Amino acid sequence: MFAQVPPTTAPQPQEIVQLQQVRPLPGQLNKIPVFNSNSPELIINEGILLSTFPPQGKANPSAHLNFSFQGYFDIFAHHVAKAPTPEDLRTLYLGIILHNPTQKPVTVDILQAASHLSQPDAPFVELPPQVEDPEGKVYAGPGSRVMGDILRNRHQAIFPHQIVIPAGESRMLMNLPIPVRELDPPLNGRSTYMRLRSNGEIYAASLARFAPVDAAGKERKPTLKEWENLLEKGELATPRDRAPSAPGTTDNIVYGRVAGVAQGSIWKARLLDPAALDLTIPAQGEAFSYGLSTLEGGRLGTHQSQSAPMLVRYPDTAYEAHGNYGVQYSLTLPLRNPTQESQTVAISVQTPIKQDQLKEGLRFLEPPAQQVFFRGSVKIRYTDDRGEYRTRYFHLVQRRGQKGEPLVTVDIPANDWRIVQVDFLYPPDATPPQVLTIKTLE
Repeated sequence: MFAQVPPTTAPQPQEIVQLQQVRPLPGQLNKIPVFNSNSPELIINEGILLSTFPPQGKANPSAHLNFSFQGYFDIFAHHVAKAPTPEDLRTLYLGIILHNPTQKPVTVDILQAASHLSQPDAPFVELPPQVEDPEGKVYAGPGSRVMGDILRNRHQAIFPHQIVIPAGESRMLMNLPIPVRELDPPLNGRSTYMRLRSNGEIYAASLARFAPVDAAGKERKPTLKEWENLLEKGELATPRDRAPSAPGTTDNIVYGRVAGVAQGSIWKARLLDPAALDLTIPAQGEAFSYGLSTLEGGRLGTHQSQSAPMLVRYPDTAYEAHGNYGVQYSLTLPLRNPTQESQTVAISVQTPIKQDQLKEGLRFLEPPAQQVFFRGSVKIRYTDDRGEYRTRYFHLVQRRGQKGEPLVTVDIPANDWRIVQVDFLYPPDATPPQVLTIKTLE
């Protein structure tokens, strides 16, 4: 008889400790309010997702958070529609309504806007860990595509550049479908991000309702009046997401999903040595990192949580905007080489294993785990070896514990310096934290 050959199995990941310093990220979030609609993420029934309208006169006052916007503000919405039953394949519409409570018209400028479906706009396809993407044609999932569009300052043609809302009236900012018919399974998602500016006070709400049908039984888009009726009489959409742990919880933290107004849309910083105007590169073969999207339970030894605070929220949703979905990180690194020899420095984004405190250094897995923890675009600007200013875009897919490849390597002559700028919007469907690593090659 032949000896029985044991079945082959995937190699067990080996943990690798990278001995290095992780620094808190300088700077802070700006004060721009962000309408953040992400709970419940999975929508099965009609209802109110997030309303900042006043509660007076509403059938369910607790569904309305009474927060008005004026000046600059952002809107983020990320939801998934699932057929309530295998036979119920009605199209769910996602509506965002703006209301002018004042006695004169209010103009809302839509500075940037993008919204994409998972199917067919941006399916979750397998991609290499790093792809150079100069034209923005590489993405995996709607969050990845939307954040790439906003990073490139795009304005999707389906959105106007301006809306004028008459006194005391409302207008639809968005009225778009999340279809599930002909999908297997009947599940689809939509991600949206907008940057806006209002010259007067307004309220906002995101709502979910199934498409009405006409006399012939054909689905149609909901009207403004139908959305207003849902806003006035509707309840918060159910089922609800899992409620978050109380602040200060240290074990088995449940972060919860976000539904409310977060404070902060951009984290802008210059990464410098203390009391200096530049950043000294590491010694040859060494590295240091800065935390990205650190949060309670995942501060990587920095004692810094970057999660945006909530100005208003529902009691069963996240206490902070954990993960900072949609927040733009805009980081400038004035790298200085103080040595007498030219040095080559590599800049990378990495996804270490989540830790709150570091025992020795960052921990990685080889090979990385299967779970994808980051899908999104990164923009790099720097001066190359010929002195030419370059802008490059990369799409990254990183799994839990993945070290990541260098985005760029920069040669810095002896006693000279080079500026590198890193920009990205933290994408939905990502899991924090990440780090930005600066390493001097041997």
